[in-house]
Amino acid sequence: MTAQPGTRDVRELLGLHTRGAKALVAAYVLTFLLVSLSTSPGPDAVVAELTAWLVVSAGAVTLVRIAGDPLPFRPAVALTLAGAIALNLVLPVLPVPIDGLLQTWPLGAGTAILAYLCVRGRIALGWLGMAAMLASCALWAMRTGQGAGYGLGMSAINMAPLLMATFVAYTVRPSAKAIFELREQTTRRIAAEAADAAVLEERDRQLRRLDELARPLLDRIATGVDLDEHERIACRLLEAHLRDILRAPGLSDPAVAAAARAARGRGVEVILLDDRGADDAVGDAPQGLLGMVAAELAAASDGAVTVRVLPPGRSAMATVLASGTDRVRRTEFGHGGRAADAEASLG
Repeated sequence: MTAQPGTRDVRELLGLHTRGAKALVAAYVLTFLLVSLSTSPGPDAVVAELTAWLVVSAGAVTLVRIAGDPLPFRPAVALTLAGAIALNLVLPVLPVPIDGLLQTWPLGAGTAILAYLCVRGRIALGWLGMAAMLASCALWAMRTGQGAGYGLGMSAINMAPLLMATFVAYTVRPSAKAIFELREQTTRRIAAEAADAAVLEERDRQLRRLDELARPLLDRIATGVDLDEHERIACRLLEAHLRDILRAPGLSDPAVAAAARAARGRGVEVILLDDRGADDAVGDAPQGLLGMVAAELAAASDGAVTVRVLPPGRSAMATVLASGTDRVRRTEFGHGGRAADAEASLG
């Protein structure tokens, strides 16, 4: 399987990221520390025993810490050699004949690492590591005059756990692929359902808002009685407000809406446009823009005010062009929240 970080890591199915797995690794490390010290043939062998213990301990920690499926190649190669390295550190300091098979503890420690290496998708490397440990035992037995058969006999039993791990890898990993695919499909379906629900919720919210804004005037128009001047002005202001909502959703703020309505009531032409440039804004910059727009609209007594939120990727987030009887002022509002004015007199 191809690794997809965060979504397709067999460690999740094996529970290698859980506290239980960490506790198991801690037990592994402590157990083999005790075994290495208790089976050491003498003080001269302690350094070799502890070095071998450090090698297999590092391998166990690597198994649960390194992400990716299959396990990345370089860490996998290191784990392949961990058991053989630990074994070759311990075998030269053992008595001949050995006092007990427990003195060859790197065989068990290395086999455990190789078994999980197989489950994590590196089956060939797992068996290569086992072959290296078998060869190490055979060569050690030959050098000590015990015969290669003795070395193979005392280590071949460790092939059984690795064979079981290989069987588990060939049965579990295809199932893991199907599980990951089903989970991704479920995630996509849930995301689509959430998006649909958000669209429906927004539609209902807009319908309720439109009902609150427009129904009184629509009911008044439905009576068939001519509208007076005040009501016609209210209709024009409502139409402009609804147009703002459609053309400038990013500027749909109560303060901006109130300021725009008041400015239009004073005869100011107000144009609000939104091309989504606020999506690139930093921190509180969008709120700062809304405050500046509301202040600009509140200060306008005649002429026109055009506010445009620029498309994403522009150097400025928005521009405000205010033109009156005696001057024209253009303000650029940056993504960081700073405004810069350029003013020209019309005298």
